[in-house]
Amino acid sequence: MRQISRQSIHCLCNVKIIKLYELHKTCGREITMDNILTIDKIEKYYGSKSSLTKAIDGISFEVEKGEFVAIMGASGSGKTTLLNCISTIDKVTAGHIYVAGQDITALKSKELNKFRREELGFIFQDFNLLDTLTAYENIALALSIQNEKYKEINLKVKKVAYDLGIEDILNKYPYEMSGGQKQRVASARAIINNPKLILADEPTGALDSKSSRMLLERFEYLNNLLQATILMVTHDAFSASYSSRVIFIKDGKIFNEIVKGDRSRKEFFNEIINVVTMLGGDLNDAL
Repeated sequence: MRQISRQSIHCLCNVKIIKLYELHKTCGREITMDNILTIDKIEKYYGSKSSLTKAIDGISFEVEKGEFVAIMGASGSGKTTLLNCISTIDKVTAGHIYVAGQDITALKSKELNKFRREELGFIFQDFNLLDTLTAYENIALALSIQNEKYKEINLKVKKVAYDLGIEDILNKYPYEMSGGQKQRVASARAIINNPKLILADEPTGALDSKSSRMLLERFEYLNNLLQATILMVTHDAFSASYSSRVIFIKDGKIFNEIVKGDRSRKEFFNEIINVVTMLGGDLNDAL
């Protein structure tokens, strides 16, 4: 049998690496290991040919591992449709969405269910807690479905409860909790599986100002200390000011993008308000 030289093996490996690199480049947008989320020229249409609505019009951006990104826009701007497409609730008409290098627009039904369960964490405006389960049971549910051992579940629930400051309400039912407590329980449920990406849809929408601040401070903690990657859709400039970057959507397109950098949260908030004003949005909806 003819032996293959080390040089030949090296060349073959290089060819494979080049091919893999080429596969991970789509329409000029490179997929890197640092990008948890890559949105590549996605479009979403609704309706028929005679009455076509373009909800998303060629949007592209990336979210790196450990980033906290906010999406802002007026009602009907396309921000909720964008989140629905990323969460696989809806399908794009064109373009690609990559999560941790995986093209989720190409996944089949069973693969999608597994992807949602293992890679995404969801935080909804209306909490979506099960009324017949305690806070502990709501948080542990996803792990129980995956048949994890009780000891491991118990350790994980107590750890995430500590991170979100809800250790003292684990035995309470949703009807016994305040709105802020419910949302922190929902947040604990979202991160218990250590997902690649946390998607938050107007998480402070049903909360008072004090509860909103407490929740956002916990998001900041999860992002800064635990390196959680968060994508949050919000109409609220105060909520957006806790993020490290804000992407503004208008008429299904990216209108502007600002980065917090070394600025204070107050300075960042003021710049967000300035962009909202440029967008033509009602400031009452942004505060």
